[in-house]
Amino acid sequence: MRHNSKKKHLGRSTSHRRAMLSNLATALLRNGRIRTTEAKAKEGRRLAERMITFAKKGDLHARRQTLRVIRDREVVKRLFDEIGPRFQDRQGGYTRIVKLDPRLGDCAPMVILELLDETKSETKKGAKKSSPAPAGSKKQKSAGKKTKAKVKAGDTKSKETQPASADDESKKKKRSKKTSEKK
Repeated sequence: MRHNSKKKHLGRSTSHRRAMLSNLATALLRNGRIRTTEAKAKEGRRLAERMITFAKKGDLHARRQTLRVIRDREVVKRLFDEIGPRFQDRQGGYTRIVKLDPRLGDCAPMVILELLDETKSETKKGAKKSSPAPAGSKKQKSAGKKTKAKVKAGDTKSKETQPASADDESKKKKRSKKTSEKK
């Protein structure tokens, strides 16, 4: 019977795996988002969310437990001063995994692991939660198509409001002279 087999080993020794996940959580808390493989992101998310839970407690013991994993004191300070209070009303689920295209070299599934951008005012009961669409999403692409379609359809308000310069008029006269000479 295999006890304590809940975690993924990721093809690494115990010390290498702990160091890698510690670095992953540190980078996530420092930058807010990281790009990594799906398996590493799922394991790193567990550790990062545990650190945010410690930051929500805010006491000295929680800070010392966090310093065991995250060795950078500046990141721990940011975690306890900014990130912890930001998620004070939230009961878990502080991160999000967004899937990307596979990596070109070995076709490994790649993802973006990021912290949620919610604040206290957005998480009030009855308020509708809305998050900005990630880069390259369908909402942004469809909005871009609409603006391109308007321009193609002849929506030239910006051109009409700008006064024509003397250079533009002289170019038009030269073109009309050239076309009349050819005929």
